[in-house]
Amino acid sequence: MNEKTETKKAIMELTLLLMYLNRFTEEKEFKSAKDFFAWKGYNFDIINELDDEDFIHQGKYRSKSVYITEKGIEEAKKLLEKYKIKDY
Repeated sequence: MNEKTETKKAIMELTLLLMYLNRFTEEKEFKSAKDFFAWKGYNFDIINELDDEDFIHQGKYRSKSVYITEKGIEEAKKLLEKYKIKDY
């Protein structure tokens, strides 16, 4: 059965997924990198909720990027499967 996802949940899922797909690293090799960041160009209420759920960390200062946590990466990978999207 194809259940519909609630709008707010979909926005949170898709925001995390887009952050993950657009991630970048400060490490030399992307494929072997462990730490990933994403730009904050999304709804700030959603970003705050993703931070509250420990999927991302915004940091203490007004940076333009967020850190994607290990929990966030794991959740994003589940969402890739759910939405049938290939990872890099």
